[in-house]
Amino acid sequence: MADVVLLSFGVLAAAAGGELFVRGAVGVAAWLRVPPGIIGATVAAFATSTPEFSVAINGATTGHPQIPLGDALGSNVTNIGLVLGLTLLLAPLATNRGAIRRDLPFAFAAPVITLLLLADGELGRVDGAVFLAVFATWLVIAVLEARRARTATVSIIGETRPRRAILMSAGGLLLLGLAGRLIVLAAKGIGEDLGIDSFMVGATLVAVGTSAPELATTVVASLRGHAEIGLGTLVGSNIFNNLWIVGVTALIAPIGVQWREVTTALVACMLLLLLVIPGSAGILGRRRGLGMLGGYGIYIAVLLFVA
Repeated sequence: MADVVLLSFGVLAAAAGGELFVRGAVGVAAWLRVPPGIIGATVAAFATSTPEFSVAINGATTGHPQIPLGDALGSNVTNIGLVLGLTLLLAPLATNRGAIRRDLPFAFAAPVITLLLLADGELGRVDGAVFLAVFATWLVIAVLEARRARTATVSIIGETRPRRAILMSAGGLLLLGLAGRLIVLAAKGIGEDLGIDSFMVGATLVAVGTSAPELATTVVASLRGHAEIGLGTLVGSNIFNNLWIVGVTALIAPIGVQWREVTTALVACMLLLLLVIPGSAGILGRRRGLGMLGGYGIYIAVLLFVA
């Protein structure tokens, strides 16, 4: 019971810290005159991935890298299956074809690369370097293409007052640091009590909690008529999670994996990403949302079965 309470506090701290940091980081970037297109393409996605990054640093440095691996890969499934699925039930989404063409190939490539690198049953430091190299390639392309792009990201999810944005960023980071520590400790304890491995805990309970900033960002953007911001943030966040966060974790501490669980998460992510590909009209409708939610439910069921 103590571990469950600890995890609950950790998840709440991650959700609150992540939300504060997203709004603060976007506002600070705008204050520093970072081009709006770059903020929309990279800063927002990075900021919403900070809860996963906090868990990654804490898990890797305390000898439990399977927790951040499960969190990162599980969050990717949660982002598309649960978060985007719920958002599409609120309103259909007109996609940004340019951003989709740029980001989706990397979002698909990341789980494929992960499967290839897992052939030896471990993600080591060399594998981590490969992830980071691919991530750097995407980041350069995204920045070069987004410099002149117009986006409403700053006005929709950013804090426009500089001093307040700085305070929100700092407060968010403090909460995220605390959240990462609490989540790793609690996940380890819950796994031991229930007899399930750390990856499973990270891919389910922790992943839902650390996806709270993506959910908040996507819902707010959708309600304000700019759902494309949320979609871009979700796809970008998936790239950050799979390439940056898993890469950093593997560099700090090599990750031994259970093939069945990791493969389930990676395959589920790729199948759900297929539903993000827009049709000829460029619209993602409510049927897509229902399909994503159904796919997420199947993923959880399969993950519980193979664990």
